[in-house]
Amino acid sequence: MPPSKLSRTFSLIIAALFCTLSPIIGYQKIGWPPVIIVGGSAITAFIFWYFTYLHNPVRPSLILPLFIFTVAALQIHITEEYLTGFGPAMSRLFAIPWSERSFLMIFALVGPALYTLTTYGLYRQIPLAGFVAWFIFIGPGIAEFTHFIFPLIRPGIDPAIASTISQDIKGTMIENMPNYYYKTTGRFYFAGMYTAILPMIPGSYAIYRLTKEHCRKSIDQITSQ
Repeated sequence: MPPSKLSRTFSLIIAALFCTLSPIIGYQKIGWPPVIIVGGSAITAFIFWYFTYLHNPVRPSLILPLFIFTVAALQIHITEEYLTGFGPAMSRLFAIPWSERSFLMIFALVGPALYTLTTYGLYRQIPLAGFVAWFIFIGPGIAEFTHFIFPLIRPGIDPAIASTISQDIKGTMIENMPNYYYKTTGRFYFAGMYTAILPMIPGSYAIYRLTKEHCRKSIDQITSQ
């Protein structure tokens, strides 16, 4: 059964606010990378979600396994990011104040709570849960490829020094910032790169399956008229 108009309107407002506010807050707190990565993923997810799940939620038996596998792979990937200092590495790369504490708060504490609520929402076919799912599919499904680009970018802070450094960035002390610049280290790696492919596999497949399902439903509706 399609969701009520009230439910769709509420979900639409919340999703639009997220797409607008998260890049702004990310830019104010950290810098422009969240605007590109998070904002770009959110807007792309919003477009896919608006034309698919918002008006015609996918059956839980299809989307729930895709979401669960993507989130599980994402958490494994985040574990590698934490162990290799992804937040501080990004701070050094772009000269932005992204502390390890902030990284843990977002990805290790708030994130899993949100994923759990989204699982329930997908089971109940709540429109807003579909947006969160699409955001997760788009992010790990597409945005994780940036891990393979980061080693090629010259860091904004001490690119010629291979060892970790600590420095105050815009009023925030960032401890133990590693340098993964390929020309300095001689090693093609960036924090989280080894497991970046894991969430990309179910995330990309989810995009394919959900798009295919939407096209199938659209064709069925046309032929039945």
